[in-house]
Amino acid sequence: MSEQTAILAGGCFWCLEPVFSQLQGVKRVTSGYIGGQTLNPTYKQVCNGDTGHAEAIRIDYDPEQIAFEALLEIFFVAHDPTTPNRQGHDIGTQYRSAVFCQNETQRQAVQDMIVRLDQQRLWPAPIVTQINGADTFYPAEDYHQYYYINNQRQPYCMAVARPKIDKVRANYAARIKDDIGY
Repeated sequence: MSEQTAILAGGCFWCLEPVFSQLQGVKRVTSGYIGGQTLNPTYKQVCNGDTGHAEAIRIDYDPEQIAFEALLEIFFVAHDPTTPNRQGHDIGTQYRSAVFCQNETQRQAVQDMIVRLDQQRLWPAPIVTQINGADTFYPAEDYHQYYYINNQRQPYCMAVARPKIDKVRANYAARIKDDIGY
């Protein structure tokens, strides 16, 4: 089977990118913007909340090595899907929880996962993750790509991204690549 794509928004892309880059079967993770009305938005425009875009990651993966449902499960573990337009101290629509489905199969998988997770009552509030159709994905500026690997000692990376990486490693150790470098 050929490579497939998943697009996930769950707060700052600096935090989501390293979570998914470390997974077996993930070929590339690109940080970017999706779901807004401005053509070719910049980081500054998105951060100002003027464009309607979410910070997101595009994951290119091999479905024979990792299923879309596994990516979804890790996505829901890696961020708080119950807070609208917020992840920790990052507040605004650009930090919303959303999945941008590439097809009806993905849409159904997201709907099923949300129902199952809400029934398990893993969080004190219901999941508010948006389920959206595919939209234009704009890659972020070059310095945002693989930001964590290049800035591991930056305070935000140490305080916010690293705990998410560690949480996924602890819960999904068998899925972690051997040669990731962090």
